[in-house]
Amino acid sequence: MLDKLTDIIREYMDDNSIEVTENTILIADLGLSSFDLVQLASIVEDELDVEIPDRMIKTFKTVGDVISFLDKQ
Repeated sequence: MLDKLTDIIREYMDDNSIEVTENTILIADLGLSSFDLVQLASIVEDELDVEIPDRMIKTFKTVGDVISFLDKQ
């Protein structure tokens, strides 16, 4: 799952050199805005055929948080 999310993040940010781990902080480390998080969530929903409620997006602080949520789906 980490590899898939890394690919999605790299494609969204148009930067293949970004290093992503489960501990990567979405806003602080990657510089994403709340708008970016919503956009990324939408892409993840499309790519992985899942639904991420808006209230959950606000709880995602790290890449690991996203993985934990997806693992429960």
